[in-house]
Amino acid sequence: MEETRGSRPLILESALNLFSERGYEAVGVSEICEAAGVTKPTLYHFFGSKRGLLDTIVEERGNPFLASVREAAHYRGEVKLGLEATIGAFAAFAEADPAFARMRLALCFAPPSSEGGEAAASLNIALFSAIEAFFRDAARDHGNMRDRQAAFAVSFMGTADSYVGYFLNGRLVLGETVLREAVRQFMHGIFS
Repeated sequence: MEETRGSRPLILESALNLFSERGYEAVGVSEICEAAGVTKPTLYHFFGSKRGLLDTIVEERGNPFLASVREAAHYRGEVKLGLEATIGAFAAFAEADPAFARMRLALCFAPPSSEGGEAAASLNIALFSAIEAFFRDAARDHGNMRDRQAAFAVSFMGTADSYVGYFLNGRLVLGETVLREAVRQFMHGIFS
């Protein structure tokens, strides 16, 4: 019988790398098992299915990312600093966990009824809600932002995700100056 102790993290890492490189839909269970050096029964023992494996990755890797975004997006009376902290959380997480960041971006735009879209839905909704709450709270101090928090959240998440995507593809370095400029450009739009 195959040694299963220690297999769970290896399966998770192998699957994440494959999903990140080629997309969730393009990777089969046999390929994950081969990459992890385990049998299908071992994978099924830990995760139940390929979808169960994806759900586990999204939860275990997504929860720390969500926590960092929630902390950064807590409005503290200063829009610019809050947005810089929030885009910084997106950048820091992409730099620390590029495979998950790439997979998350792909799943953000997966068809909603697909397994990938369904698995990522709660994380995407929670990220959006955290950023929307930031703008809702900021609107108390900035009347021109009132009733536009959803639009601002969509635009800001799109900005942050675009910068992360360009970073992951080697087309951009996510330094402090670049992130500040992204926020400056975004703020020019919301305050105009």
